[in-house]
Amino acid sequence: MKQPRLATKKDMPRVLELINELAIFEKEPEAVEVTVEDLQNDGFGTQPKFTCFVLEDNAVIEGMALVYQRYSTWKGDVLHLEDLIISKNSRGKGFGTKLLDVVVKHGKAIGVKRISWEVIDWNAPAIKFYESKGANVMRDWDVVQLDESGIENYLNNIN
Repeated sequence: MKQPRLATKKDMPRVLELINELAIFEKEPEAVEVTVEDLQNDGFGTQPKFTCFVLEDNAVIEGMALVYQRYSTWKGDVLHLEDLIISKNSRGKGFGTKLLDVVVKHGKAIGVKRISWEVIDWNAPAIKFYESKGANVMRDWDVVQLDESGIENYLNNIN
C-alpha cells in the first residue's frame, strides 16, 4: 500500500466518484452539486480553497481526505476535515488511518490549534474509529446550516 499523497487536478474525477459514493452511503445520492470542474478550479487555482490528499491501491485512488483552514475565535487557526472517504471495497485495510495520519501531520505542520470535522450520528464504525484515534466526538453539539434556498429566504425576510 502506498502512502497518501497530495491530489492533483487529474485526480478530481475519481475524488468526485468517492464524494458521490459517500452521498449514497449517507442516503443523499442527489445532494452532490459540485462538479469535477468546480473541484479543479477551487482546489488548484491561484488561491486554493482546499487541500486534498489521496491514497492509491493498485494504481486506483481508494481514499481521499479534503481539508481547509478556518479560524476559531477561541483557538485561532483550525483545520477542518470536510471529508475522509474510503471506497466501500477498500474499507478495513488501514487506509483511513493512513489518511487521518497525513491530515494530522499536515495540521501540525501548518500550526493549527485544532482539527475538527463532523460525523453522521448513525455511522457507528466511523465514530468508533475516530474515538480510537483519540478524537472527542461531541454529541452535545448540533450542526447548523443555511442551504441556498435558506439563504435566499433569510435575505428576503430582512427588513
